[in-house]
Formats: sequence, structure tokens, C-alpha cells
Amino acid sequence: MDNLAEILELGDAANPPQERMIQILSEACRLFATRGFEGASMRDIAAECGISKATLYHYFPDKDAIVRPLVLGTTKAIYGHVSTRIDPGSPPVEQLRQFMVETATFFERYRWAWIAAASVFWNDPQARRRKQRLEWRDRYEALLRDILRDAIAQGEVRQLDVSLAGRLVLSTLNWLPRWYDPAGPLSAAEIAEQFHGMIVQGFSPPSSPRPDRG
Repeated sequence: MDNLAEILELGDAANPPQERMIQILSEACRLFATRGFEGASMRDIAAECGISKATLYHYFPDKDAIVRPLVLGTTKAIYGHVSTRIDPGSPPVEQLRQFMVETATFFERYRWAWIAAASVFWNDPQARRRKQRLEWRDRYEALLRDILRDAIAQGEVRQLDVSLAGRLVLSTLNWLPRWYDPAGPLSAAEIAEQFHGMIVQGFSPPSSPRPDRG
């Protein structure tokens, strides 16, 4: 997993994050993703990091203090990654491909963070923090819907229900964590490329040109 500091915005050039903090967040990510939030204890996290519980508590008082910045930071980072890699000058259908491929690229790069954040997205009892996460999720989904509307307006795809079409696209991407195997023959981005082709072109074979009856 790439450095979580990149997506969680921990510190800056003048005040870089402590390596121990990054280690704790990284190991906690993996444990939350593989065991679930309830299945991973502070003792487990400390053991995976090779530190005492007292040292862990020095950085984070409880699991909530670990997972909250993780969920918000990951949700925000998905939008930031995808939105900055879509070429606004390209045709909408190409922008849709970029949206799907870059989402898959982010997922593969930060796989444990993605899975951990998704598994506890709705669990925070504090409404303010839920609202923050939903705002970033909504920006990400609105980006997709805008692309689909432009594709319809420019005649690249037929008239369709934008909300349903958006859910279809997101479903193909959000189910990747359930079955994707990093050791498989295709990268997540390559799978997203194929999904894009299936969605845009459908499953039917290309229509054969009618013979010229001249």
C-alpha cells in the first residue's frame, strides 16, 4: 500500500508526519479491511506494529480516533484523485472511461484503505463527521452524473436515466473489493477498461452493414 500520508493529508513539507503514525494507520487499515472494525482490537494493531499498547495510545486514544481520519481522508482523496485526472477537453464517453479507470487505479493503489473506509463509512455516530464524508462522496458521484448528462446532450449515448446509469457504473466499481485478486491476470484499471466497453457498447455484436442492393 502506498504511503497513506499522501491521501490523509498528514502534515506538510515543514512538518512531515511521524513514521510511527503512518505505520499505525497502515496496519490498522489492513486489519480493519480483513477483520472488520469490530474484529480488530487496539491490542491487535499494536502487535502488528511491533509496539506496546501504551505507545499506541500515545498516538491514538482509541480505534475511533484511527478510523475517523482514515474514512474522511480516503473519501476525499478518491474525489481528488479522479477529478484531477479527467481531461475536460475530451469527449464525454472518454471522460467516463477516465473516471472508471482512475477510480480503479486509486482502489488498487490504496486497496486496504478503500476497503476499511467502505466497511465503516456509516458507523460514526457523530452527524457532523458523517455529513463531511457524504459531502465528498456526493461530489464524486455528481462528477459522474455530469459526465453522463454531457454524453447524452452530445448524442454519444442514448437518452437514459442518469441516476440509474450512475448507479450501474458505480456498482461495477464498488464491487471490485469483493472479488478482485491483485495476483490475477488483469489489473484493476484493465478491468475498468473492459467494464467501460461493456457499458458503452453493450453485449450485442456489432451490426453488420446491409448489402448494397444498388
